[in-house]
Amino acid sequence: MILKLIVYLLAGMGAGIGTGLAGLSAAAVISPMLITFLHFDPYQAVGIALASDVLASAVSAYTYKKHGNLDVRHGIIMLFSVLAFTLFGSYIASLLPGTTMGSFSVFMTLLLGIKFIIRPVMTEKSAQEKKSEKKKIIHSLLCGAVIGFICGFIGAGGGMMMLLILTSVLGYELKTAVGTSVFIMAFTAFTGAASHFFIDGSLPDLGALFFCILFTFLGARVAALFANKAPAKTLNRVTGVVLSLLGLLMVGVKFLS
Repeated sequence: MILKLIVYLLAGMGAGIGTGLAGLSAAAVISPMLITFLHFDPYQAVGIALASDVLASAVSAYTYKKHGNLDVRHGIIMLFSVLAFTLFGSYIASLLPGTTMGSFSVFMTLLLGIKFIIRPVMTEKSAQEKKSEKKKIIHSLLCGAVIGFICGFIGAGGGMMMLLILTSVLGYELKTAVGTSVFIMAFTAFTGAASHFFIDGSLPDLGALFFCILFTFLGARVAALFANKAPAKTLNRVTGVVLSLLGLLMVGVKFLS
């Protein structure tokens, strides 16, 4: 029981901090730790991770919105595009021979962390506001399609892909990018968790579900509060260090599994 609580704590807090700081999907942290250290069924582990993501992303989105760092209008447009192309990507993947793509989000987390340390995102909000409304809508739809297809096709990387595209392609400054990302993730995680539990047809481990949701929620709340008050340069460096550490942890977990 003590070992279980330690794993729940480390997995939940790590996932929550990653969500609140950088919009990292909890599934990228929680599911591999539950599978590796507690030998959970992979399908159930992903369901628990997605359920943990819902509240963590929602409280993070609320915090970012409260501080004026969330683009709701274009986030909703991107959300529909992400959901539609996730289904399309999943369908295409089902027609192809199975390939192991689990390493994608692990190494992407590490590389993105290094990127934020070496080359911080210092874009101002005014840069995004200068774009025409038509251009913003088109970019949101296209980027949502790319994120959704990749997420559906390989089954991973949605949170990291959103952060990378929002900052590098759409020109969002870091706080608004993370706020918009977690806003979208709250809906995608809920959809994913509900479908997982419905398809599975049985109750998950309620202890694991409760503690993972609790610790992920607490980690996300604290991280989001810090992120919205920190200067841009400090936030970039802290985000980079956290993502790099989580990436290294996941690489270690992957080699153990």
